[in-house]
Amino acid sequence: MHSSPLLLEEPIRMASILEPSKPTFFPAMTKIVGTLGLKSRSVDTISRCLDAGMSVARFDFSWGDPEYHQETLENLRVAIKSTKKLCAVMLDTVGPELQIENKTDHPITLEADTLVVLTPDQTKEAGSNLLPVNFNGLSKAVKKGDTIFIGKYLFTGSETASLWLEVSEVKGEDVTCLVKNTATLSGSLFTVHVSQIHIDLPTLADKDKEVISTWGVRNNIDFLSLYTRHVEDIRHAREFLSKLGDLKQTHIYAKIENIEGLKHFDEILREADGIILARGNLGIELPPEKVFLFQKAAIYKCNMVGKPVVVTRVVDSMTDNLRPTRAEATDVANAVLDGSDAILLGAETLRGQYPVETISIVGKICAEAEKVHNQDLYFKKAVKYVGEPMSHLESIASSAVRAAIKVKASVIICFTSSGRAARLIAKYRPIMPVISVVIPQLKTNQLRWTFTGAFEARQSLIVRGLFPMLADPRHPAESKSGTNESILKVALDHGKAFGIIKPHDRVVVCQKVADSSVVKILELED
Repeated sequence: MHSSPLLLEEPIRMASILEPSKPTFFPAMTKIVGTLGLKSRSVDTISRCLDAGMSVARFDFSWGDPEYHQETLENLRVAIKSTKKLCAVMLDTVGPELQIENKTDHPITLEADTLVVLTPDQTKEAGSNLLPVNFNGLSKAVKKGDTIFIGKYLFTGSETASLWLEVSEVKGEDVTCLVKNTATLSGSLFTVHVSQIHIDLPTLADKDKEVISTWGVRNNIDFLSLYTRHVEDIRHAREFLSKLGDLKQTHIYAKIENIEGLKHFDEILREADGIILARGNLGIELPPEKVFLFQKAAIYKCNMVGKPVVVTRVVDSMTDNLRPTRAEATDVANAVLDGSDAILLGAETLRGQYPVETISIVGKICAEAEKVHNQDLYFKKAVKYVGEPMSHLESIASSAVRAAIKVKASVIICFTSSGRAARLIAKYRPIMPVISVVIPQLKTNQLRWTFTGAFEARQSLIVRGLFPMLADPRHPAESKSGTNESILKVALDHGKAFGIIKPHDRVVVCQKVADSSVVKILELED
């Protein structure tokens, strides 16, 4: 009996490792979130990103104006139509992020062992001796000996592109720092990170609220990525979204990127729809030897309660290189084996030279890791965690996965209206794809009638192993078996067209008939 998360058959034939993997319609069960921008905003590039495996497009509002991002989103819509690949939209808020604006756009070089002053005076021009920060309370928040990091967009980890400072003196509102390494800061905006201090700024700044209530409402965003320190951050954001029409359906993903978020992780997890482990900032906040421990513990907690978890900062070097380092390739695989639902690519696709290749390589690594994931061990852990008696839905979901594995089904098809049943099935990490057939529901606000379902379908695109399709709204979810059979035929044809269902395959179907939930096994004919 295997007790390791890694499943390898004994004896291992090493030559088999070199055998090429078979191409499939779904590059991997693990999803890929790509950040669109500078190097990845043309219709052609986005189309190739979708074909390579991107299923969620992230729009980072820490830079660029709404008009710029709207152009990119319009290109995404054209790409979705041309590739016939679904893609969800994630809006990433700025939050209480400290920034330095370089109005000259000229690179700023700072030499090691020199002094630089951080000032809240925004009228001053950034230079090698003075950097204006967008926060008046920095001098009250830091003390002598504290560490401050400054970088472009995201911290690269490179000593020549990120700046490491040590506070040497606090005088009035200014903070004088000793430069610990020689670095050149290029671009118009630098992120400032101060380790392990509380920044007394609101989670949703006025700028964030404006972007969400205009750009977000206009585009019906599927996910909101929220810098989260306390559970109240999620509650305030949800209350704000509830007043913005359809955005009450938007899923909130808590970005955990500092010690405060770590300390309040359990209550944040209960309130959030999903978790993003922002390892860039976490890697600065935590001692290096503790980062992996938090990652594994956080992913395990998310897995057990069935909430999607996204890992960031895996292939930083691919921002400028065509291949990841050995350590990065292993890191991606370990994130998958730990239980990640998705990998988020930031600078790698936003401003990297090889956005399409990065998505493709990450997808291939994920697919290889999935092949050796010990599903049997994982399944037992998940069932044990839930305990007995199981809820009705939990019992149906786990039974569907157990049946699919026992009969070696090629796919699980799940009929759902809210998406919850399909996500529960995915929680048990079946080794085969789950086709989530989302049945639209007709709703009214007494002024107009609308169909739901599009949100629920797109929000499946971040869940590992879940692949949605939107059914004909004329077919209600809880209807006569004849209607469900016609939708099932469409789902089977969908699977056959993409090559994941073949003649004589077995398929497990999970659906609701009248008041009963049914799991059935189909054996297909020619």
